Amino acid sequence: MTACAIAHLQEAAPHPEIIEYIERIPATFEPYGGHFLVHATQHEVKEGNWPGHAVLIGFPGIKEARAWWDSPAYQEIAPLRSRHIEGDIILVEGVPKDYDPTSTAKAMREALPAD
Repeated sequence: MTACAIAHLQEAAPHPEIIEYIERIPATFEPYGGHFLVHATQHEVKEGNWPGHAVLIGFPGIKEARAWWDSPAYQEIAPLRSRHIEGDIILVEGVPKDYDPTSTAKAMREALPAD
C-alpha cells in the first residue's frame, strides 16, 4: 500500500535556508521512491480553516516513508525548514485500491451500544 508524508505548513517569510531546503529535499526522498504529489500549489478551503500550505509526498509504502524521514540526508536538511516555518507533519499509510469504506462503517455500527 502507498503512503504519504503530509505537511500543513504555516506562511513564512522568504529565507535563504528555506530556498536551500526546497532545492535539496527531492534528493532525500528519491532513494525511497518518494515524489511530490502536492507542492507550491493553491488550495481551496471547503470546510473549516486551513491557513498556510499543504505538501504531500507519495511513497511506495509506509516503510519507505519512515526510512526517508529517519534518513541522515533528510535529518540534515530538516532544520533549514523547521527554523523558519511552523507546521504539522504526519506519515500516513494509504488504503488498498479495493478498499471499501462500507466495511469500516459496518464495524463502527456493530460497536455502537445496543438500544
